[in-house]
Amino acid sequence: MLQLTRWRLINQLKKRQHDEVKRAPCVPGSGETTDLPLEQIPDPAGFDLEAIWDEEWEKNLLAAALERVKRHVDAEQFQIFDLYCLEQWPVQKVARTLGVSAARIYLAKHRVSRLLKKERARLESKLI
Repeated sequence: MLQLTRWRLINQLKKRQHDEVKRAPCVPGSGETTDLPLEQIPDPAGFDLEAIWDEEWEKNLLAAALERVKRHVDAEQFQIFDLYCLEQWPVQKVARTLGVSAARIYLAKHRVSRLLKKERARLESKLI
């Protein structure tokens, strides 16, 4: 499904580029060169559809995996993981705010990270 959508988007972009080239007036005597204003000339390095798609795919996959892990983990452990890993609070601030030891923070990070990696891999294999 992902590949089909990607193909359709690429085909649509190629079609638009082809239509623009057909409509653009050619400069007499210069062969295939078009006389387009600088603003209308596409930047080949500026629009990387695949990179944007991959980034969005990773964000959504991670969000789905986080949501599933959140349901299976103790609320306090997930809160520790969220503050320390996702919000990137320092260990001392998390410990002070939640009243837990630094060792407990590292343990929660390890456990939830391991579950998150497994869930992400499971979701990815299921979707591909």
